[in-house]
Amino acid sequence: MPIPQEGNKAPEFNKPASNGKNIALKDLKGKNVVVYFYPKDDTPGCTVEACGLRDSFKEIEKLNAVILGVSPDSVKSHEKFITKFKLPFILLADEDKKMCEAYGVWVEKSMYGKKYMGVARTTFIIDGKGTIAKVFEKVKPEGHEKEIIEVLKTV
Repeated sequence: MPIPQEGNKAPEFNKPASNGKNIALKDLKGKNVVVYFYPKDDTPGCTVEACGLRDSFKEIEKLNAVILGVSPDSVKSHEKFITKFKLPFILLADEDKKMCEAYGVWVEKSMYGKKYMGVARTTFIIDGKGTIAKVFEKVKPEGHEKEIIEVLKTV
């Protein structure tokens, strides 16, 4: 599936979360939602990105925003990642990759000449009405939280 465009309705989701519940987009109406897709818990780039968001969590929260990290890892894996790095936000387990597919981030990748399917590091900012306000593709983990904050100030 192609990546949903800015101005379009965000694809609905309802996924198992690291807080022991299921989180659905429809339950977050009225809040800005930062949905960041990342390849794997506790890997170098994903840790840099998560810790940047952790360190800016209070500022992002003040902008009426919720952070949801999404990867194909299990809830159990997410819980370990959260504990290890003291992450204050929720991670969603997309083990069937349906959410990654709906958001167009489950793509063919290539490493050392080998092709495989994986998550393209992508962030979506969804406004309180469920519309995609901003899409960040090919995210560079370092400093990404600053880009997110700048956009949230205008949503």
